[in-house]
Order: sequence, then structure tokens, then C-alpha cells
Amino acid sequence: MNAGHRRGNSRERRLDLLGAIVAHVIFVSSIVTFLVRMIFGVGSGHWIGIPILLMAFPLAYLLVTARELHRPVLYWIQIGTMLAWLIVLLFVDYVVGYDFRQTQWMVIGYVVLYFAGMGGMVGVASLAGKRWMVSAITLFFVAGILAFVQRAVTGL
Repeated sequence: MNAGHRRGNSRERRLDLLGAIVAHVIFVSSIVTFLVRMIFGVGSGHWIGIPILLMAFPLAYLLVTARELHRPVLYWIQIGTMLAWLIVLLFVDYVVGYDFRQTQWMVIGYVVLYFAGMGGMVGVASLAGKRWMVSAITLFFVAGILAFVQRAVTGL
């Protein structure tokens, strides 16, 4: 049994597992979105990315339960950063439909927020144990590489 499963009560362990699953859904959805955008074009990837947006609900729940579990400030920052990126994604891609990807400074800010959120998800996943952490790190690197490859291939 690893350290992630020895600590805390049953509810805390379930929430740690929820966080790890949410992180993995975000990583895998990002990977699939980047692959679809490269293969079928940018418009196709738009709808494939919807599962990422839906992760805002369990992330918000994890944030609400953070206080009662006495989570450290870093946990709040990790989840809050991913939620901030999800809100930006929702508004620029789905609500307003603003094409900011041709403006370099906007892209840089968006990518920094994306990677900060993704890095935070590695931290959240690691609370569920070493295997979840290793898996999250691996998926983080795959998503990161594909993000840049997709940008080079599509220009967006």
C-alpha cells in the first residue's frame, strides 16, 4: 500500500481518487483533442474538447470540500488555476468564439495558464498515490509535446 492510501480517512481517499480521475480525463481529453485537430482540422477538435469543460464540475466540488479536509493552499492554487483556464477556454472558444490564436501575446498567456493548470493536475493526481502520479506525469508530457506539435502542424 502506498503513502497516498495510508493517510486520511475514507472520504479523503475517495476525493483524492476523484481528483486523480479528473486529472486523467483532462490529460487524455487534451491528447485526443490535439490528435484530432492535427488529423481532421481545428474545427473537429473543438467538440472533442468538451469533456475537459465538464471537468469544471468535479473540480469545483473538490474545491468546495478542500476547506473541510484542511487542504494546503497549494491544492487550492492547483485546482483554481485549472478552473481559471477552463473558464477562459469556455468563454473564448465556446461562448464568444473569439479567435485569439493569431495574437502572440494572447496565445502565450493562454498556454501559460494551460500548463500551470495541467501541472496542478499532476499535483492533485499525486494525492491518490504513486501510480496515479507517474501516470499523470507521463500523460502531462505527452499532452505537452502534442500541444506544441499540433500548433506547428495547424498554426493554431
